[in-house]
Amino acid sequence: MLYFEPSVFTVSLVDLRTPSRAITLFFWAHHKLAYFVVLKPIGTTHLSMKNFENKTILITGGTRGIGKAIALRLAREGANIVIVGKTAEPNPKLEGTIYTAAEEITAAGGGKVLPIQGDIRFEDSIRHIVAETVREFGGIDILINNASAINLSATEQTESKRYDLMHGINVRGTFLMSQACIPHLKQAENPHILNMSPPLNMDSRWFAPHLAYTMSKYGMSMIILGLAEELKPFRIAANALWPKTTIATAAVKNILGGDFLIQRSRTPEIVADAAFYILQKSSFETTGNFFIDEDVLQKEGITDFAKYAINPDQKLMNDLFL
Repeated sequence: MLYFEPSVFTVSLVDLRTPSRAITLFFWAHHKLAYFVVLKPIGTTHLSMKNFENKTILITGGTRGIGKAIALRLAREGANIVIVGKTAEPNPKLEGTIYTAAEEITAAGGGKVLPIQGDIRFEDSIRHIVAETVREFGGIDILINNASAINLSATEQTESKRYDLMHGINVRGTFLMSQACIPHLKQAENPHILNMSPPLNMDSRWFAPHLAYTMSKYGMSMIILGLAEELKPFRIAANALWPKTTIATAAVKNILGGDFLIQRSRTPEIVADAAFYILQKSSFETTGNFFIDEDVLQKEGITDFAKYAINPDQKLMNDLFL
């Protein structure tokens, strides 16, 4: 008697009558029986997204900094952009609001822009964000988990409210946003989840000075590690992106090192350009990666990074975890 080892994999079949369409099949071989279950239509067999026109991209923390830079970059390619942020009223300590950011993004590209005030620490807010996005645009093609809180205190100096804020946004919020978007990403042609989080470097020097923050950012990266494997049958990509150097954002200026560090940083546009190249790749083939912005651009043939420097005369500062 012949038996097969249990196995699971996916295949793509093209209907020759409609070659622009394909279906993904879930194949399960167990003993002498083989089971095929149709999962869903997947568009074309070449799953790259060279054209972002009419694609819907949901970005948390899109009011300023890296999130806004990514929104502007993809808006110029014709994408519909949804930005989520907490700042609806002007704050003297922070640049802009979700509405002023939306105006800039609208001016940058041909797609539509939807600003949503929300707090991803709360499930009701997440449900509202996703429902409004789907109501406005009919679906979600890409989720960018950019929202993040930072506090670099040592353990004894970390207040519980600071710990809860970082883990509530960075880990819980990222997990629940991803969870809420997955049903809609399953329906997309080339679906991606992209987290702004670092490679998982277990060197203790990245834990000792700011344990609570490191745990929260590595939590975001562990979500990528898990989702990349979990979502393979649905060809949803899950990747992380992290800058090689510090980036000139409000967090760097207000929390990390003031103007001294800003002068030794790059602009958020380098991360936005890297995201642009990652998100146009095949979701079936490009998943489970921890990308560094500079490496991504080098692979695209870009080697001159001088334009990204805030001050070309200053030596750049490497970012944390690298």
